[in-house]
Amino acid sequence: MAFTVADYTVFVLLLVLSSAIGLFYALSGGRQRTVQEFLLANRSMSFLPVALSLLATFQSAVAILGVPAEIYRFGTEYWLLGCCYLLGLLIPAHVFIPVFYRLHLTSTYEYLELRFNKAVRVCGTVTFIFQMVIYMGVVLYAPALALNAVTQFDLWGAVLTMGLVCTLYTTLGGLKAVIWTDVFQTLVMFAGQLAVIVVGTVKVGGMGRVWQLAADQGKISGIDLNPDPFERHTFWTLAVGGVFMMLSLYGVNQAQVQRYLSSRTEREAVLSCYAVFPCQQVVLCLSCLTGLVMFAYYQEHPLTAPQSQASSDQLVLYFVMDVLKDLPGLPGLFVACLFSGSLSTISSAFNSLATVTMEDLIHPYFPGLRESRATLLSKLLALSYGLLCLGMAYLSSMMGPMLQAAISIFGMVGGPLLGLFCLGMFFPCANPTGAIAGLAAGLAMAFWIGIGSLVSNLRAAPSAPPLSNITDFPQTSSLSTAIATTLLTSTPAPKRLSGLQKFYSLSYMWYSAHNSTTVILVGLLVSLLTGPTKGATVNPRTIYPVLPRLLCCLPQRYRERLSCGVGCSAEVVTLPRVTAVGDGDSGDVPCWRGRTCFSFAGTL
Repeated sequence: MAFTVADYTVFVLLLVLSSAIGLFYALSGGRQRTVQEFLLANRSMSFLPVALSLLATFQSAVAILGVPAEIYRFGTEYWLLGCCYLLGLLIPAHVFIPVFYRLHLTSTYEYLELRFNKAVRVCGTVTFIFQMVIYMGVVLYAPALALNAVTQFDLWGAVLTMGLVCTLYTTLGGLKAVIWTDVFQTLVMFAGQLAVIVVGTVKVGGMGRVWQLAADQGKISGIDLNPDPFERHTFWTLAVGGVFMMLSLYGVNQAQVQRYLSSRTEREAVLSCYAVFPCQQVVLCLSCLTGLVMFAYYQEHPLTAPQSQASSDQLVLYFVMDVLKDLPGLPGLFVACLFSGSLSTISSAFNSLATVTMEDLIHPYFPGLRESRATLLSKLLALSYGLLCLGMAYLSSMMGPMLQAAISIFGMVGGPLLGLFCLGMFFPCANPTGAIAGLAAGLAMAFWIGIGSLVSNLRAAPSAPPLSNITDFPQTSSLSTAIATTLLTSTPAPKRLSGLQKFYSLSYMWYSAHNSTTVILVGLLVSLLTGPTKGATVNPRTIYPVLPRLLCCLPQRYRERLSCGVGCSAEVVTLPRVTAVGDGDSGDVPCWRGRTCFSFAGTL
């Protein structure tokens, strides 16, 4: 189906308005003249735009296509993923955000140097950069490829236009432009999905009819309480395994933490985490309803020959074109919705990559860099990563089957990074050697299971057609990081497996939990063997005393033992009243590893 003038107009409006937001923040306010303004929006954001930006980063273009395809193929069981959102956001709000915010960080990986040493910080940073560089080209190229296969929408025209527009507003407007374009693009995503659901439901005969057709064909799933971790989707897999996936996204991922740190107060940062919860439930409902309406529509309107040969994500686009073809402008709205997902994910990648490169790899080695030069260098880094994204999109087009490995690599890294932060935050005895060994073991385990399951699935289906884009990939690895979660569709795991084949069939929803646990166990073991860190030498502001908090009813002496000798936490440490750097009242108090302590009314 060819696009009309109205469709192209809607699509162009998305690009123009996104660019205009970037130009507005480049020419207004402080005009992005400081590193703090460019990378952290001067820590001036309120909770609502931050919450919508968190949501937009989570909702990638692949999820917009992949979740309806999942519901179409396997039924509504995936909808239970919403059960994990509560804990997956409460824990970041009350554990990770307070620790990060009170340390006045810019890069999440600064925490690793405060808790361990510079080597651990660099290892975490390099791992994150590797993860994001591999992924950002794929997330730009793959949805464009699916769209081109269905609508003949120009492939490289779309890729270049989206990449350049995203680079433009990210480089010019900084994080503030990224957040406000995310807000705009979130509204576009809502509008596009609602248009498809409403029109599709009307053509089927109402939501009652949609539900009835789905129920008749067994697509309305019950609650499967099977605890087997090798079952692809069960209640426990989605509701418990999903918590770890959420923590790797909303707890320690640089793209998300950077938004928390841009909030004007800690309370606003916590509120943004609360506010994103109902928004995520709405997004999940919209995506699942799209899949149900698509299934019901094709029960009453048989698939054409090209549609019957299409992959699941292409079938979503065929469905959109079928139901919206008589309404000029609405197909363009859905395309704008699709690419809003890409824009929000990629812009977050550019900004977060520029931040960690500047703060973790450049600033520590050039501490005397002038503010103006540091700001210019941050902008050049964002521009460079934007151009690199276009290069990675081109490489993605030549990867063929290797594209599967590229997308799998992205999903393999989130769990080990989560484990590294948990090791430092919850276990005071962990030392730098244990942290590096744990991260290495977690990454090795992640790659072993991820690549092993990928190869196993390919061998099990040698006659499968070529994979055209990322939502065709076997869903054995979760894209659990960052800037965006994309849960890919697949066929169910084969039955009666044994040995390594059984091991490789571990549900992808448990990957973050399994790999983060590996990091913690190996890290603790190596720390104990090489000499655990003494509690008295640990900066208490980098520790969250999880056991003393959970067992708060115990007598004080037992809670002190559970603290492993670490002093009081940042909430209760009492020091003489001091002021922040440069206030000139009573001077600064040197803190651990050259940092500066801040206290308010005598309490940190």
